[in-house]
Amino acid sequence: MFEYETLRIIWWLLLGVLLIGFAVMDGFDLGVAALLRVLGHDNDERRALLETIEPVWEGNQVWLILGAGAIFAAWPMLYAAAFSGFYFAMFLILVSLIVRPVGFNIRTKLIDPRWRELWDWILPASGLVPALICGVAFGNLFLGVPLRYDETLRLSYEGGFFGLLRPFPLLTGLVSVAMIVMHGAAWAAVKADGVIAQRAERVLRIASPVFVVLYIVAGIALLGIGSYAISGVADVDGPSNPLRKTVTTAGSWLLEGPLTPWSSVAAAAAIVAALAAPWLTRQRHHASAFVASGVAIAGTITSAGFALFPFLLPSNVEPSNSLTVWDASSSKSTLGLMLLVTAVLLPIVIAYTTWVYRVLRGRVSLEHVKRSHGMY
Repeated sequence: MFEYETLRIIWWLLLGVLLIGFAVMDGFDLGVAALLRVLGHDNDERRALLETIEPVWEGNQVWLILGAGAIFAAWPMLYAAAFSGFYFAMFLILVSLIVRPVGFNIRTKLIDPRWRELWDWILPASGLVPALICGVAFGNLFLGVPLRYDETLRLSYEGGFFGLLRPFPLLTGLVSVAMIVMHGAAWAAVKADGVIAQRAERVLRIASPVFVVLYIVAGIALLGIGSYAISGVADVDGPSNPLRKTVTTAGSWLLEGPLTPWSSVAAAAAIVAALAAPWLTRQRHHASAFVASGVAIAGTITSAGFALFPFLLPSNVEPSNSLTVWDASSSKSTLGLMLLVTAVLLPIVIAYTTWVYRVLRGRVSLEHVKRSHGMY
């Protein structure tokens, strides 16, 4: 059995893997939904665009369920603090994720074009809102959130939803939106047919540099935001209790953390991959462009996680109450048991996901959609 410190590190890495899995796998269908009116100019084109994601979106959300379950079981204090402090933000995300499949199923149930027009506005919002809010949430991690614990470890959160909408988190929200739009365009360039794919390529050529510019601006802004550091030697094998440490302010998150060199490597990989995606589409390597877009997402999330390490949820009202990898996890036995279960189930998830995408390979033909849905 692994040592407690090792198990905590493993589950911190697995949390990152699950977040990346959700952003990459569910991110492209969020991006396609966000681009519905941009890439689809009439009902048939929008129907074809939606059919590129309808067979797979439910399977993609497995990564969201796995991520939420991992936070609940492996990081219960993080789960409690995040779901308390970000309650309304998470409510908006859930509403968006619920509205999207409803739109898929009932958009064409009525012939009235006004009905379709309504859903053709709701569906783009259902793609943009989760991307924006998730980006805002990441930005708030670097600024800290107003949480504190009393001596009995009772949590109190002293902010609200609008307190999260500060300039830097709004900037990271825009980074997230540009990233998801880029990824959705890359997917549409792979799966859509004809004129829709050509429009997706044009959107990708715009979204990619926009994402890179916003990402670099966010990095420059982060240089002026002070970071936290654990004073003295961290108790990496001790019980989970955020009150058993002292936290001091340090320099920038990008300069002072123990993993900041790796954060810079991940950031560079994200930028190179994002810029490579539109170039690959020009070379007609659409699948490779989609992979490059996914690498850009993975690099972006990894760079943020490495910059924050070992902090999971910093507090800006009581820095010593911040949640870290060393004081917010479940017990050693729980982490060990969960690791065994994950070692069995995660390969199964990856295997059947790979099989599904292999079966569904190929483009969605606009002509086929017109024949199938001509009555609408």
